Amino acid sequence: MKLRPLLWAFAATALALPAVGKDVTLLNVSYDPTRELYKAVNTAFIADWKAKHGDTVTIQMSHGGSGKQARAVVDGLPADVVTLALAYDIDAIADRGLLAKDWQTRLPENASPYTSTIVFLVRKGNPKGIRDWGDLVKTGVQVVTPNPKTSGGARWNFLAAWGYALKLPGGNDDKAKAFVKTLFQHVPVLDTGARGATNTFTQRGIGDVLIAWENEALLAKKEPGGDQFDIVVPSITILAEPPVAVVDRNAAAHGTREVADAYLKFLYSPQAQDIEARNFYRPRSPEVAAKYAAQFPKVATFTLAEVFGDWRKAQAKFFAEGALFDQIGPGN
Repeated sequence: MKLRPLLWAFAATALALPAVGKDVTLLNVSYDPTRELYKAVNTAFIADWKAKHGDTVTIQMSHGGSGKQARAVVDGLPADVVTLALAYDIDAIADRGLLAKDWQTRLPENASPYTSTIVFLVRKGNPKGIRDWGDLVKTGVQVVTPNPKTSGGARWNFLAAWGYALKLPGGNDDKAKAFVKTLFQHVPVLDTGARGATNTFTQRGIGDVLIAWENEALLAKKEPGGDQFDIVVPSITILAEPPVAVVDRNAAAHGTREVADAYLKFLYSPQAQDIEARNFYRPRSPEVAAKYAAQFPKVATFTLAEVFGDWRKAQAKFFAEGALFDQIGPGN
């Protein structure tokens, strides 16, 4: 038998075999309300990467209060990527040298592939007549919100309330401080994270109103028993931009950089934007946003940058040790 036909036959057989990929495991350290979102995103990304590269990707998740999660990564939790509630928590990881300090310029839209905002979840029929932020400090109204010391969502809640008070006629820092101090006098319990606060309100039956991520409020309405709640959109609120980043040092140590980068870029793809919208996060894509316009009512928002500068300034003024939250929070 001649050698050349044998070689051609061998080559043809080899080309017909599926590519033999490698196994890759990523750890995504995220915040409380993203469990359902990333379960769906991960399934889509794993299939997409497998089809294109032949690799078998496993994505492990860790969820908790955003600030608590950031501290865990600083203390050694080996996250390949972080998808947290606010930029300050990733800044805190960058300050420890685990990723570059310009991390927020490496992806579009301030490295926030989706947004949300802060709304109110109330009991069915809205028995306390809650329509806007000012109604939260009425006599007899109990407000549920998590602890800004541990929860990124709670910090968005705090700043949304502060910004509302600032924007009232004659609003200033002193009046905003007085308003937010009174608001926290109506808070019976501070959970460590947004999901815990949602459970306190929806399952334990505590409180008249939950200050919540819009996505968390919409999810609560979808769950069994969700017809027992209504969503109230206040007159003005804050645009929340949860950011994402590769943890450079960990990804390099694990050999996962290429997949970690692709995983976060995938969040901006039309497929992932659609998944994000179906999980009640406002997509960045205008086309996908238009498709889900009925789900997301128009709402007047202000950005963190417009009112507070940036997260480092907001953290120092409101949430650092001895700062305003410590001065006016529960017990003060």
